[in-house]
Amino acid sequence: MEKKNSKNKKLESNKKNSKINSKIDFRNLNKKEFILTIITVIMFIIVFILCYLLFYKYVLKRNFENSVLDFSSKNEKTIFEIKDITFFSNCDVKNKSASSSNFTIENLYQYTDMALFISSQESNKSYENTLKSVYIDNIKFTKTPTIGTPNLYYKNISNFAKSDITDNNLINNRLDFNIANNEDANLDTPTLYNNLANPIVLSYVNSNIKTDYTITDTSSPITYDGTLLKKCDVLLSTIESSLSFDIYITNNLDQEFKCSIYIDIPLETDNETIYDGKVTLKKETNFTFYRYK
Repeated sequence: MEKKNSKNKKLESNKKNSKINSKIDFRNLNKKEFILTIITVIMFIIVFILCYLLFYKYVLKRNFENSVLDFSSKNEKTIFEIKDITFFSNCDVKNKSASSSNFTIENLYQYTDMALFISSQESNKSYENTLKSVYIDNIKFTKTPTIGTPNLYYKNISNFAKSDITDNNLINNRLDFNIANNEDANLDTPTLYNNLANPIVLSYVNSNIKTDYTITDTSSPITYDGTLLKKCDVLLSTIESSLSFDIYITNNLDQEFKCSIYIDIPLETDNETIYDGKVTLKKETNFTFYRYK
């Protein structure tokens, strides 16, 4: 009887151990499945990201190729360009006073007038190579003088090479031009003929180079030009300046063009310097308008 009971107890113990082992195996099996599931999800995410990056790179490449082709098709020929710029650099003074022994100036300023001639390769005028609207924007002084205050003004072509400065013509940010189709247009305001007959005329002015400055050497005549810079001991290196701006054109087909202009203010050439009185320069350029719309 005792043997039987002992046997039964053993059987029951084995059953319990078997149940425990089965539970442990089941739990281990679930954990493995969970890890495999996580790995599968991670692999799926990685594959998705790689596919997305490859597709995105392909889209960027195609967009770039399309934009290049679009730009190329719009610019198969040059419609507008600026082939040369005429410069005139000089000096003058404001609020001067003189006596037998000295000469005092309140504002010595240096100015450079510039005429930018927009032209077209086609001699016959059409909707394509005539102007509907023009404006200047993004004016920046890329190199500023160490003395004085630089500004840019619009100028009537009839006042080119004159020292007249009209405060109302100061360009603060953007300059919009009126577009005229008759010869009686008022050029005192920013105006261009739609057939490219007149240039864009601007005046760079560096004012207050010298203020309350007295010239005591009056043995030689005072002339109101670039020789004043020398009399006032102004080094040319202190008034060197460069500027840039963008010109936007819309033609009569509503096509839109842009050209970025970069200018170094001329104070001397191979033949003359502003110390001699003035500098006149006609400079060949290669500014081309590209069509962007």
